[in-house]
Amino acid sequence: MRFGARRKSVGRIGKSGLDHNRGSFSCFSLQFWLLFLESMKKHDLYVGIDGGGSKTAVVLADHQGITLARVSGGPSNFQIIGTEKASSVVFSLIEHCCATTRYSMNSIVSIVAGLSGAGRESDRSRMRDALIARARRSGITFGHLVIESDARVALEGAFRGKPGTILIAGTGSIALGKALNGSIHRVGGWGRVIGDEGSGYAIGQESLNVVSRHHDGRISAPVLAKLIAERFGLDAQERIITAVYREQFDLASLVPVVLEAAEKGDVESRRIVTHAAVQLSEMVRALVLKLEGASRGMRRQKLPLAMLGGLLTNETVLTKILAQKIVFSLPQITISNAELPPEEGALLLAMHTAKTSNWV
Repeated sequence: MRFGARRKSVGRIGKSGLDHNRGSFSCFSLQFWLLFLESMKKHDLYVGIDGGGSKTAVVLADHQGITLARVSGGPSNFQIIGTEKASSVVFSLIEHCCATTRYSMNSIVSIVAGLSGAGRESDRSRMRDALIARARRSGITFGHLVIESDARVALEGAFRGKPGTILIAGTGSIALGKALNGSIHRVGGWGRVIGDEGSGYAIGQESLNVVSRHHDGRISAPVLAKLIAERFGLDAQERIITAVYREQFDLASLVPVVLEAAEKGDVESRRIVTHAAVQLSEMVRALVLKLEGASRGMRRQKLPLAMLGGLLTNETVLTKILAQKIVFSLPQITISNAELPPEEGALLLAMHTAKTSNWV
């Protein structure tokens, strides 16, 4: 009896359409659609890429900047391997990130790729066109796609988009900075033929010049000459000339030997390292002047400097001399570690520039 009455009551409520139940249903429907629309917003994906001559790192994030996936793969320096191969490497890594998270690549609204060799607009355009073409062959259309230099995304990551300076010294060398007004300035990056002072290439080249004069008897550099002969077999004029001019010997590979000889007290090696430190510190000084000229308020503020690249990431006799020269001559500079890796700097740019980048 009570059960029947309860059923009747329930039926009556349904029939009469009391506001309480209908209101609950309408409220549920509204909440459902709001949650659905919110979930659709969260599917907006952003990609940051850092690619060079040895590897490529990719990070995928949602609209809140939460990392969903990261992966690394082979080289993507398109100046060396070509735009077609480089675009295939980059595309496959993005594809892998999306497959890992089970999101469609068409959900990507913005991509920034910081690549070695992308320092000029014409080269950036070539690589961008190649990556667009590669995506379209797979039926994918990206939202925004921007190609930047690897140095630019490293700068963005080093200070999470805030003003600061970076000095990169590996095979080459460049200094890049962001002023208070957001403008970007650079010093160096001219390439090994006319620039790249203080780089691994420059140190290696100068070390073989010293060794050649040692063999001629013009100077004495026994420690350096012995180490290079033992480690690389470059023990005589004919062997050195053959290695450099015929075998494209990697001059930057000599850097560890030069640093070791300098630590052991070899006068000429110490001179080479000191000369490199002076050249690099002058790049920083010139960059600071540019930044202060762009933003007058910067003259009274401390400016962070992150030292990056194969030559500067570990403490050596070179980094010690360099740090001393920078601190002594540029008191407004504070040397600090990079806050984020370059690929996350690219991700920051992808999120910040999504509304201003060119449409694909």
